[in-house]
Amino acid sequence: MTTEPAAEEARGALHGVTVIEMAGIGPCPLAGQMLADHGATVILVTRDQAEPDPADVTRRGKHLITLDLKSPAGHDALLRLVESADVLIEGYRPGVMERLGLAPEECHARNPRLIYGRMTGWGQTGPRADQPGHDLNYLSLTGALAAMGPADRPPFPPLNLVADYGGGTMFLLFGVVMALLERTTSGKGQVIDAAMMDGVMSLLSLFHGWQAQGRMSDARQANLLDGGAPFYRCYETKDRKFVALAAIEPKFYAALLRVLDLPETWLTQQFVRSTWPDRAAVLQRLFRERDRDDWMALFDGTEACVTPVLDWTEVANDPHVRARKSMVERGGVKQARPAPRLSRTPAAVPTTLSAAGANTAAVLRGMGFNDREIAAMDL
Repeated sequence: MTTEPAAEEARGALHGVTVIEMAGIGPCPLAGQMLADHGATVILVTRDQAEPDPADVTRRGKHLITLDLKSPAGHDALLRLVESADVLIEGYRPGVMERLGLAPEECHARNPRLIYGRMTGWGQTGPRADQPGHDLNYLSLTGALAAMGPADRPPFPPLNLVADYGGGTMFLLFGVVMALLERTTSGKGQVIDAAMMDGVMSLLSLFHGWQAQGRMSDARQANLLDGGAPFYRCYETKDRKFVALAAIEPKFYAALLRVLDLPETWLTQQFVRSTWPDRAAVLQRLFRERDRDDWMALFDGTEACVTPVLDWTEVANDPHVRARKSMVERGGVKQARPAPRLSRTPAAVPTTLSAAGANTAAVLRGMGFNDREIAAMDL
């Protein structure tokens, strides 16, 4: 049996990697958080002198420094940071870093090995590149949004998990890791153009294949994974809570039928779409006969793939979440522990947030700035 290393022993797989994160909102801060979680030294550059909100989990583990990038001193300090950094990530609209004199060309002139990660919704090029937008806008152009939600209502926003964090954060991180790996042979840095829209398009690869095979309809709530199938959707229970049913494979569907005492003929007709509306109506009536937790007791130990739909306050007390210690509490804020879990180079347990600008002087001294130069910046 393995034991978790002490926080001081868990340096993380990215220990020794220095990342400059330009302060912003959306998926870029989460990317910085995940890099810091796994041991990277993440220097968050901001002009914000206000104390950080303890609930801003995306700032955990970072070194917060304040620089006025429009001043000569602040601009020079950032470029001197670049000289010793491995990665820079920014989530501004195209042209912002150029106007600050911090474009990839300027940074690579100081450090040709720098990985320069750019995060946008539309990408650095194309007719929409300069347009503002948010997760829902980027998602809308991919085809994914049109497939989400009830058939008789407008498409429904899936929080901002799909474009911002799925298509954005994760693909930026993938690009950073690829570029760092490639640099070990070439010795050169490069620019990552991570567009949320591009990332979502990549996530849809399975569905592009299904469309080509004629297995995916344009209609909402009419397909296998969009709530159309009665065995892959959520049902309301007697106490106005919900269960999630995902009995896709026939053996799991058979287990469901046994627990609910439903006809075996349902199994042979599982994928006959004309039966789906009637089957869903029957299941909805059945699930409304018991409270959610009563259903969970009934399905316990089966392979029917039925789970409770937990609300925010219930998650931390779920037995599986507690057993894996999937959530931790720091500064009174419950938050996810770092993921994924590595056996030999695990991430350290998250710490509380640094005060605004608390690391500025120390970081600048580490770059070679003397106290007189730091004082002249009027930080």
